[in-house]
Amino acid sequence: MARSVTTVWRITAALVLALDDRLGVPVDSYLNGTQTWITERDGPDDALEWRLHPAAGYRTPEGLSHYDVWEQVVLELGRGDSPDALSLGREHRTLRSLWDGLECFAPFGDDLEPPRLTQIATELLGVAPDAAGLVDHARIGSAWEQANGTVSLVEMLLAELHS
Repeated sequence: MARSVTTVWRITAALVLALDDRLGVPVDSYLNGTQTWITERDGPDDALEWRLHPAAGYRTPEGLSHYDVWEQVVLELGRGDSPDALSLGREHRTLRSLWDGLECFAPFGDDLEPPRLTQIATELLGVAPDAAGLVDHARIGSAWEQANGTVSLVEMLLAELHS
């Protein structure tokens, strides 16, 4: 079992606004709800990948495309709207109905230790993670795919990090 270092944050409005402020618009938005950013430290082989993971059973709000969700959420949270009553497309949704949390990891197998990744990620985002350590991404990803996205990736990551 190959384990890789990761950091994880539970979703909050402050986290979303920090992502927008520090990392900007995601480089990719997926149909499954995932939002992704890449930051380079000392070059492309020394990058960090940031993934805002979808809530279990995620579905795109009616009336929006998967590309529109991020910007609409940031707009509403930036105005001070409640994360428990976001007006998205033709629906009112909670922030937690969209995403469970954020993960940051070295996508190219960089041999960072958990304390160092925690330090770098905290400096880049301005918010310390809720947990850090080693996880089996292949096992967690397979479990999520087998459940057709009806389980929380963030809860699986946190469970492994706290075990």
